[in-house]
Amino acid sequence: MAQAAVLRAQNRASNKGADPRVATCRGKLQNKRSKLNQEINKELRLRAGAENLFRATTNRKLKETVALELSFVNSNLQLLKEQLAELNSSVELYQGESTEPVMPMIPLGLKETKEIDFSESFKDFILEHYSEDGNKYEKEINEFMNLRQAMRTPHRDNSGISLLFQYYNQLYFVERRFFPPDRSLGIYFEWYDSLTGVPSSQRTVAFEKACVLFNMAAIYTQMGAKQDRLTSKGLDQAVDNFLRAAGTFTYIQENFTNAPSMDLAPHMMNMLIQLMLAQARECLFEKLELQSQGKRDIDISLDLSQEAAQVADVYSLVHNLIGVPAVRDYVPYSWVALIQVKREHYAAIAHYHSAIAMLVKSLEELNCHTRRMLQIMHSTPLNEIYSSAFTDGQRKQLGKAHLKSALLFHEEAQRILRLCRELRNKHFLSHVLTKCHERTVKAFANIEEDDDDFSEILDPPNIEPSSKFQLSLTPPDFAHLPVEDLFQSLGPVAIFSAKHHWTVPRSIHLQRTGTPDSGFGFSVRGDTPVIVASVENGSLAHFGGMKEGDFIVSINENDVKWSHHEEVVRLIKEAGDSLKLKLVTPMDKNYLKPKIKNNNTNSTANSHESGGTNSRSCIYQHHSPSGSITAQKKLTWNPFRKLKDKESSSNFR
Repeated sequence: MAQAAVLRAQNRASNKGADPRVATCRGKLQNKRSKLNQEINKELRLRAGAENLFRATTNRKLKETVALELSFVNSNLQLLKEQLAELNSSVELYQGESTEPVMPMIPLGLKETKEIDFSESFKDFILEHYSEDGNKYEKEINEFMNLRQAMRTPHRDNSGISLLFQYYNQLYFVERRFFPPDRSLGIYFEWYDSLTGVPSSQRTVAFEKACVLFNMAAIYTQMGAKQDRLTSKGLDQAVDNFLRAAGTFTYIQENFTNAPSMDLAPHMMNMLIQLMLAQARECLFEKLELQSQGKRDIDISLDLSQEAAQVADVYSLVHNLIGVPAVRDYVPYSWVALIQVKREHYAAIAHYHSAIAMLVKSLEELNCHTRRMLQIMHSTPLNEIYSSAFTDGQRKQLGKAHLKSALLFHEEAQRILRLCRELRNKHFLSHVLTKCHERTVKAFANIEEDDDDFSEILDPPNIEPSSKFQLSLTPPDFAHLPVEDLFQSLGPVAIFSAKHHWTVPRSIHLQRTGTPDSGFGFSVRGDTPVIVASVENGSLAHFGGMKEGDFIVSINENDVKWSHHEEVVRLIKEAGDSLKLKLVTPMDKNYLKPKIKNNNTNSTANSHESGGTNSRSCIYQHHSPSGSITAQKKLTWNPFRKLKDKESSSNFR
């Protein structure tokens, strides 16, 4: 009990989102995105109404008027979507404050959602399904609503991630308590698409879960983008955040299907996963560059060349995935252009480092390991381009050819930058490209000064992509932040859930008038809740209306839905000759199977067998791959199962 109280206090202390009035740059951006989402939703409703009127009317003048109105609405809608796309291209607001410009990363904005009032629906369901007064749970309902309200505006840091984890884990209990599989409570979860602002609405909690996970991944991308990538620590944190984002997107892709929102579609998820992996590889290349400053020999240059080629290759894969029809018209053009710029930029860097490696030493100074690396890193063997006797002159020519290719790739990257209106204004991006281009021009000029050979420069062989870094996705760790079931007073969630049915609780009063040893005529077994194991014919329990398989939910006004076997036995014995019980009879088929007899007929399951926990709180312990959270001890739903010989029942005969 004390541990559960501490857990609840910790969770409540962190159940606070960011104040929407805080005027941070990212807060302002998200606030603008939220307003645009609402305006887009308004225009979509106007367009839907106008289209319905246009189809329904037969009046020619009215049709002309409606058609004119539709053209205005479509123009406004297109303008709003362009404004939203421009906001989504504002990547500089999410970048870290480094002392020097660095290549920008692509973060994601959060999905917006509307406020939902669960109060009346939950209270009505508690009264109807659980036969309890819903007003008694007003505090718990408000706490859940406050948690969801805070989740709408999470901080862009680990506290925001923790808040989303808390809400997601709490949804496990709420879904099982209040959302039956056979009908709807009239609660709709409405979320706006993160990139287009188009609203989507569903009644299933699975949609709510997927959107929460998307925002979790989006915060990871923002945290990764804002790290100081001029330090090893900042680069490590950036890689970790991008891999967590990729792992979360993978989890969404594997566990949530048929999402109505475009940003949750399988093709989009696949592209976002590869984009996060590409950005993680980019950070690893930057870390290798940072660590090798001042001590860069030929082998390190060759490693840098292949790592840069690997980064260019993964960005090429991302660009191909964006070209899929289901994604192409959805992703902002600035993203497409930036991915193309990075592909050309890192291809240029790969050729630059390859050229530096070729021009550092003469052939006589190269060891066997370096020679093998030169052969491996080129997709075409060198002896197929040059003669088998690879001379120093040919080595210099190959280095010059790599520098020429590097210049061509740099110029292509700058050309793509100039063609994109959004990227032209990103001065830090232009600075990085210009700096790398000037470095290559300087190296090429030095070769021209030292070399009097006017022979034709051949095209160099392609550089084979390779990496020494093995990336491992980090899936969501739901177990690191356990939560307490807010509605645990309803009973163990494995039994008292929305998908199970039982009779209305009935009260019986057993009054013994004979000797104290006469007993009440029933036995109990199990834990949380304790079950009536058997009822003796002609006994007080039999005439009182007790049945085998009944759940004991109250003893003398004491709620015992969470009580263990020993505690229930003690309460019955302490009742003396007057025993007041409240019972419910399960109506599900699996509860009504005939009891299996064995040699030990008076047997019961102890607390470990029946899945009882050591406290009243039902704490989340494990998240299964299918997306459901299970208790640490599994509760049996069939009270008439065959029991172990070592177990014993408690008789009150």
